[in-house]
Amino acid sequence: MTGAPAPQDHDDLPDEAETHVHGLHEREPWSVQRVLRWARRRLAWMGHLARRQARFLLIMLGACWGVLFESLRVYSWRRTVRYEFVSTMNSIIRGGLFATMFAGILTGVAAVSQVIYWLGLTGLATMTGSILINVVVREIAPILVGILLLGRNGMLSTTELGLLTLGGEIRSMQAVGVDPFLLLVMPRTLAFTVGGFTLGILFSCASLVTGYIMSRLSGVITDPVWTFFSNVAAAMSRADYVIIPLKFITVGFVVGLGGCLTGLTATNSDTLRSLLPRGFSRGMLIVMVVSVLFSLEL
Repeated sequence: MTGAPAPQDHDDLPDEAETHVHGLHEREPWSVQRVLRWARRRLAWMGHLARRQARFLLIMLGACWGVLFESLRVYSWRRTVRYEFVSTMNSIIRGGLFATMFAGILTGVAAVSQVIYWLGLTGLATMTGSILINVVVREIAPILVGILLLGRNGMLSTTELGLLTLGGEIRSMQAVGVDPFLLLVMPRTLAFTVGGFTLGILFSCASLVTGYIMSRLSGVITDPVWTFFSNVAAAMSRADYVIIPLKFITVGFVVGLGGCLTGLTATNSDTLRSLLPRGFSRGMLIVMVVSVLFSLEL
């Protein structure tokens, strides 16, 4: 009876088999280490991303307080600061007026007139005012105005301040005692705040007037325009008179502040190709967060 063959020592194996066995013993720990290094790099990347976003959020919170505090000080409003505020506000309102009115007209045709038509068709015409206020004025208008502000003026501020930061002009200002926050961030943020409120009211009026005209021309409603707006105003609660303007103001404030801070926090490794997408994504996220927070509260 022949027993099972005894295991061979490595010395008894051929050269190729011995190399294969040694290769297995050497490759296995190397693969585990490689997986661990890959996992460490991914965790480090996720941690870096989380720290960067949390850092920007903390900078935003501190800068919000800084803008509000400095705007109440008389000595903060020097001639150069006033010039920056007025020029930025004119650029926002005058430059964005046509786009805002056009977007309001399209919203009136696509949303307001359709709401009036379908509510009248289903016998719910008495709910027209409340639905227009809650859907169009309170939800759609702040988001669209915020996107227009972000795309037109927010990206412009990000580009300008980013180029100043990358070019060293911001450090030069600080070296000669000029505070970039007071000279650039505060007046621009307040100009965005005024612009957001103004364009938001104009957008709402344009959409409601266009929706009424379209409904009147199609024969859906026969009430005069003052009766229509009286019904819309009657559907507003006391909180709406505060929440709706406050939402326009907050959207303009955070869009302007976020654009300026994104440009100021640019690093030497940044270029416009990395700075602009970052500023746009942050701006969109800020607008959506503000809209959701106001919707959750009431």
